[in-house]
Amino acid sequence: MIAMIKILAAMLALAAVNAQIRPITQAEVTRVHQSALLIDTHNDVTSFTVDGMDIGKAQPKRHTDLAKLKQGGVGAVFFAVYVGSRYVEGNHAAHRTLEMIDTVKHDIAARYQSDFMLATTAAEIENAKKNGKIAVLLGIEGGHAIEDSLRLLRTYYSLGVRYMTLTHSNTNNWADSSGDAGKHNGLTPFGKQVVAEMNRLGMMVDVSHVADKTFYDVLAASRAPIFASHSSCRALSPIARNMTDDMIRALAGKGGVIQINFGCEFLSAKSAETSTWTNKSRGAVVEAELAKLGKLTSQRREEESAAIAKRLGYETQPATLGDVVAHIEHVIKIAGVDHVGIGSDFDGVNCVPQGLDDVSKFPALTRILLERGHSADEIRKIYGGNLFRVMRAVEKAARP
Repeated sequence: MIAMIKILAAMLALAAVNAQIRPITQAEVTRVHQSALLIDTHNDVTSFTVDGMDIGKAQPKRHTDLAKLKQGGVGAVFFAVYVGSRYVEGNHAAHRTLEMIDTVKHDIAARYQSDFMLATTAAEIENAKKNGKIAVLLGIEGGHAIEDSLRLLRTYYSLGVRYMTLTHSNTNNWADSSGDAGKHNGLTPFGKQVVAEMNRLGMMVDVSHVADKTFYDVLAASRAPIFASHSSCRALSPIARNMTDDMIRALAGKGGVIQINFGCEFLSAKSAETSTWTNKSRGAVVEAELAKLGKLTSQRREEESAAIAKRLGYETQPATLGDVVAHIEHVIKIAGVDHVGIGSDFDGVNCVPQGLDDVSKFPALTRILLERGHSADEIRKIYGGNLFRVMRAVEKAARP
């Protein structure tokens, strides 16, 4: 019954979004879009560049390449330094972290210096914009990357990392994840030391992927605003990776921001029901089939997973552009326009909304927001202004 009520609520929200308020010209869309500094706080194309993909060439199978970023008017990207849980075994997490940092700095920023500029502060993002370049930033995904060492955390900061997602889908030795049963009842004493050191350094604390209790422990422990780099609203899609209304309000009360994830499962309850990622029984079948194929690159794993899902009739029901707007507006309704942003998860999810097929399609989101009556000032906050506020607050809270 509760599930049906949530699905009905999501359907009503989508119906409301589809009702346009006023006609918008392409000139107005272009003007407003170009006036914003669009910051996407989570892009996983690095899982492919680390295997040799060239971001400077057209990549029809990927959500992200240089031409698409320019077409989409993207001003800054936090490229994910994603460290899968499999690297924990044998203490390979730090090794993988360094490889992922290198692919951002070497294969993206250094390889295409005329188009990209490394940035570590809000001011440097603005400087990249003034120079006509896309700002490149680093965010670690998976706190096991530090191998329980504050020394490694400091090293990553010195290499340019400016946020860390405290867990991935796996609980680590100091923080519980939303992806498993957990074992710490939130954040351990060492976990609180990690948060304190991130505050001292000026590294943003990312609560995407953490368990609910971990979230509240982090909120209490942090001196600076925290944020969710790629999460959405549990009220509209009831998966553990999304945030409850109470969590979003608490995040906002601390000055933080939730960056909306474009993965279909995050946006639509129906997508979550049909996805092999959130439907555990379907996911187990696909994983068993993949295991028979041995070690795969990220590209090959994605292709094989899609082929298996299609063969079994396990394809995810897609979400829509309207679903994205429904999540943005839900946050605005319960917490205010100052506490929502964009963390697409492009190239880290297998299903993205119809109408937001890749990074080049961001102007379509601008159009629908304008049609829904959102002002240019509000859109500029959503696209980057709110994240700038958090970055500056974190920078100010840091101690020498």
